[in-house]
Amino acid sequence: MSQPPQQGFGAPYEPQPGVYGDPGQPQPGSYGYPPQPPTVPYGRPQPQSPNRPSGGRSRGRLVAAVLAGVLVIGAGVWFVAGGDDGSDDKKPVAKESTAPKQPGAESNRKKTPAAEAAEINKGRKEGEAKVRWIQKNGVDVPLGASALGPWTTGGIVAKAMYRTVSGYSLEDGSQKWSLRLPADVCAAPTRPTADGKIVIGLLTDTSANAEENCDKLQMIDLATGEAVWSKTIDRAVNSDLLRYVVMAISGDVMTIGGLGRAEAYRVSDGKPLWGKLPGSCAVNGFAGGSVLLASVSCPSQSEDGFHDEVRRIDPVTGRTLWTYKVRKGWNVDAFHSVDPPVIFLRKGPLVGGTSAIAVLNDDGTFRSQPAPGGDALEGRCPGKERELGWNLDICMGVAADTDTDTDTLYVATKPRPEGRSFTNDVVAFDVSTGKKKWKVPSPATQTLMPLRGEDGKVLMYLSPPGPKTKDVGGGIMALGPQGGTPQPVLRHPASAAATERAFEEAIVLHTDGRSLLMLPQVSGETEEEELELRTMIAFGD
Repeated sequence: MSQPPQQGFGAPYEPQPGVYGDPGQPQPGSYGYPPQPPTVPYGRPQPQSPNRPSGGRSRGRLVAAVLAGVLVIGAGVWFVAGGDDGSDDKKPVAKESTAPKQPGAESNRKKTPAAEAAEINKGRKEGEAKVRWIQKNGVDVPLGASALGPWTTGGIVAKAMYRTVSGYSLEDGSQKWSLRLPADVCAAPTRPTADGKIVIGLLTDTSANAEENCDKLQMIDLATGEAVWSKTIDRAVNSDLLRYVVMAISGDVMTIGGLGRAEAYRVSDGKPLWGKLPGSCAVNGFAGGSVLLASVSCPSQSEDGFHDEVRRIDPVTGRTLWTYKVRKGWNVDAFHSVDPPVIFLRKGPLVGGTSAIAVLNDDGTFRSQPAPGGDALEGRCPGKERELGWNLDICMGVAADTDTDTDTLYVATKPRPEGRSFTNDVVAFDVSTGKKKWKVPSPATQTLMPLRGEDGKVLMYLSPPGPKTKDVGGGIMALGPQGGTPQPVLRHPASAAATERAFEEAIVLHTDGRSLLMLPQVSGETEEEELELRTMIAFGD
């Protein structure tokens, strides 16, 4: 049943400038936030020149992301094309590649993924988990590329980059299948379906003078690498450039949003389900999972001419189930969780603006807003560092556990310098009131990033320490609702710390007692450096 719009946060305090998500000025060796673009609210990117070559960053520098890397909601997730409806005779087939190297094709490895891990494991101490495997890029891409995923199903972890989707063994990192694509990957959901299906977006025309449009859909079975069905989006529905789209999956439904577009398709067979939300509002993007949420901008009489709303959408019908109206002048930047709805909001410019978190009830009414006091709260969205394929639900650093006995929101603070490294704290808030419960510091020269709530505790990623700290590695830690000392769930070996430090801004996943880190952007000063870049590392016994 639809709820009347809710005005503002109902917050017990006025948010302070920069208290949440403000990257400030990056320091050498810090999280590596990319340069900031002009003040464009998230979900309203400025289209780039259609003549700009696709592929990401030029060698030797990082191209500015559409939004700051300042915010994976861990939800137990791990992370080509034929003709329309699979009618193209040139439908790609997944296979293990043995062809000579070509752009987008994987190169020969000097060492297998497991062999390099074995060398590091020689220095492993008792109580530390193994490095299961290390995957190098091995893909010759022009000017760098965004890596989408990772997605897992069964014993497979898959990722998409440039014109290839590949599946690897979670046991030893060996390649199980590789699917060559006729065009660049330009978007994909953060999570696959429960049965391991994903739908990715492709650029239909990548010629030098073409307007880059992410308007080709390809469904892939991640277990086998089979390209099941493909469709081309009807661009007549929306004349905007489709270079930037936001994709999400909820159940058997895949949604596309961004630049005013809102469409939904059934993942299993590609059937179109709906193509527009009612009214004059424009969709900035969707966040998927057990609940489908939309960030929507609506015309208003305000100075900038619009106001933002959060809507819960029925994924099958497109019907709005409830609406939460965001306070005038504020924008929806990201969703840290869809169940319960935990929303990152921003007012003003991306750098130096005011930020806040709003927690909603299941019916879309306002529940609480964390009161940080003197703490500078900060989440992180590593997937937004890449130039394309960014989504609204690819963040970590904020985790909610609304179980009756816990009812706690865990938030990381902004890293602060400690010598040549950084450290931070984790602050807990009462979900119902927003009041601070406690604060726990990270170990020296390390940072903690909440991933998700699980079994009454919060799971967190502990970064490896600075290079001067010996005999200590990173790992997965846990904290209960009462705080205390973080307890190890999975200790990454200290012998792997130097390798793990290279995974700055990585997407971090943890499930079934194992963890995996993946770089969302691949780039190098030289072709050789790019090919040899370590892009995934897996830990666990």
